[in-house]
Amino acid sequence: MNNLEYWDLIDQSKSYEEEQVEWLTEKLSKRSINEIVDFEFIFQSYMNESYQSHLWGAAYLIMGGCSDDSFDYFRGWLISQGQEVFEKTLLNPEFLANYISDKNLGEEGVPEYEEFLNLGFDAYTLKKDGDPEEWDENLYDEMLNLLSQKGWVANTEIELDWEDEDDLEEMFPTLWERFGEDPLG
Repeated sequence: MNNLEYWDLIDQSKSYEEEQVEWLTEKLSKRSINEIVDFEFIFQSYMNESYQSHLWGAAYLIMGGCSDDSFDYFRGWLISQGQEVFEKTLLNPEFLANYISDKNLGEEGVPEYEEFLNLGFDAYTLKKDGDPEEWDENLYDEMLNLLSQKGWVANTEIELDWEDEDDLEEMFPTLWERFGEDPLG
């Protein structure tokens, strides 16, 4: 699987709305182990790419706060929106001021998609043993090993270029106008 195929799958899955993760998990589980691992490798690469201070600041402003886990869920949501939204947001997080709507926020009303983070592993588990509902540490380690063989390394280094909300108001005037006084969180 390459990046073009990855984004094509994401685009197809968007029409399933609340069942997006389920559809992707099922679709991926029908592919080869190598394709599932490729999908997860590409996903993790985009997670690494989006691990940016500016983006974290935008998420913090939009939701009125953003923990480490919440930032992961936010980036999962961002990737689930497709290539165009992902790339435009990385270039300029202010794009989200006009993009975010009730239509694309899901049930929780915030731009977070925790389940999106596990779909590659769920597809891998479904392919290997037929039950993605049961956590299997051995399968998880196996998949991490395959990802590492492909060269994946988690990006865990970030230096924030903002300290508080006052910085965010200056950095993101359009986002501040929409969410500063009324965040989604």
